[in-house]
Amino acid sequence: MATEIERKFLVDAEKIRGVKFSEEINITQGYLSRVPVVRIRLTDNRAMLTIKSATVGITRSEFEYEIPQADAEQLLQLCGEDVLKKCRRKIFHGGYLWEVDFFGGKLEGLILAEVELKSADENVELPDWILREVSNDSRYFNSNLIALSSKELLP
Repeated sequence: MATEIERKFLVDAEKIRGVKFSEEINITQGYLSRVPVVRIRLTDNRAMLTIKSATVGITRSEFEYEIPQADAEQLLQLCGEDVLKKCRRKIFHGGYLWEVDFFGGKLEGLILAEVELKSADENVELPDWILREVSNDSRYFNSNLIALSSKELLP
């Protein structure tokens, strides 16, 4: 069992423009279940099945397994409308890898950044493109974003 300790932030779209990212990945992900979270993720070169426990603070258990791409495509069809599309860009800042997700579809305009930590009490230097922390706002959990639109989430 792996433990995920992660903080999540709403990103200022104006300030993030022009930032140089080290990597870019297109992601399609769907949810077979929200409690516990059972996610199917398909990228350009990998397919993953992920199971996550409920979040306590900013910590939760996470089990992740690579699966055949054809299986992921079929499982995504089972998700129906519960599918997100996003472009994930990565950048190092303050000694940490930040993953910045630019959402598409009905979430167009929503940009969220995540940083994984080794402990829940770690201090992280925030980039200037961070608007506010949303780690404890369950609306911003990817599994809940499916039921929302960017109009409900953006300031």
